[in-house]
Amino acid sequence: MRIVIAPDKFKGSLSAGEVAEALKIGFHTVFKDSEYDLIPIADGGEGTSETFRIALGGKEVACGSIDALGRPIDTAYVWVADRKIAIIDMSAASGLWHIPPDERNPMKVSTYGTGLMIYDAISRGAEKIFVGLGGSATNDGGCGMAAALGWEFLDEAGDILEPTPEGLEKLHSIHPPTKSAPVEFVGLADVKNPLLGSRGASAVYGPQKGADAEMVPRLDAILKNVADCFVTMGGADKREVPGSGAAGGLGFGILAFLGGNVEPGFEAIADLVKLDEKIAAADLVLTGEGKLDSQTLEGKGPAGVAALARRHKKPVIAFGGAVADEIALASLFTACFAIANRPLTLEESEKEAFMLLELAAARVARVLKCGTIHE
Repeated sequence: MRIVIAPDKFKGSLSAGEVAEALKIGFHTVFKDSEYDLIPIADGGEGTSETFRIALGGKEVACGSIDALGRPIDTAYVWVADRKIAIIDMSAASGLWHIPPDERNPMKVSTYGTGLMIYDAISRGAEKIFVGLGGSATNDGGCGMAAALGWEFLDEAGDILEPTPEGLEKLHSIHPPTKSAPVEFVGLADVKNPLLGSRGASAVYGPQKGADAEMVPRLDAILKNVADCFVTMGGADKREVPGSGAAGGLGFGILAFLGGNVEPGFEAIADLVKLDEKIAAADLVLTGEGKLDSQTLEGKGPAGVAALARRHKKPVIAFGGAVADEIALASLFTACFAIANRPLTLEESEKEAFMLLELAAARVARVLKCGTIHE
């Protein structure tokens, strides 16, 4: 039997690669003679660069930057030298995980640190840069990133503004850099939200980053003015492009300021690793992520894996730290399994995630083995 194992990460616990390894160990205790094809995936969120590194054989390179509040940090991105490709997780610099809960305020943060990482990749000679748009602490429409690359955001008097939403409340005009490198930019997103409105960056994701009910419309108005000013300077209107609202509007920044594209992260990665071909040749597909629920169906990696499996009429089993909305999930997955084997606290689940996955995979494998007893 040939088994493709293509999971996403278990956020806060395991990388996608670790999840794949745990599932393989569990299944191998039962199906020892099977062939296993481990293909860690991502959808544009945290861990995207590591998935690319595995797929393309790149290396991690160190890079100094700042976090969303402007504090110096050491970070890294993936560099594929022979293809001159860089893959950057925006969360590595501008991620919410850097900011303690009591310091979270989307009015005061920016993506400038992500821009510094992009600048480093350009200086290294990158001809194509992928940016994973997930896990952001920011809501600046990518203005901070653009400022790090030479864009100027000016008030009515012509003074340069801080590229935080708080500073951008006085935005009157936008000036592009005098020159820019001929680099192709691709933002990788797991969401299709536009920049503005009830489905936009501020309304949907702002509260997760510390925005209260009064701050959300204020942030939305700031982003609307950014988009309006960009059009006034002669730029194309990108505010309605699916994914422009990803990562606090960083998707918009890549589309507008960098002239790039925003693509579904899973599709880009699946194409690189030839996932469709590998699933077509498989007998069974395993996938999973930290929580399986109705949100999984909204462009998440495991849903993409399941769609490919269904296309080729292959059974696909999903594992999650928790499983909800099972009726909805049944539209894509052959079966879904929670990995807990007893009542567990969140801390216990995260600490024991590898072992729990391994044991759950072995349990499922033994059940599948029952179907072959009389063959």
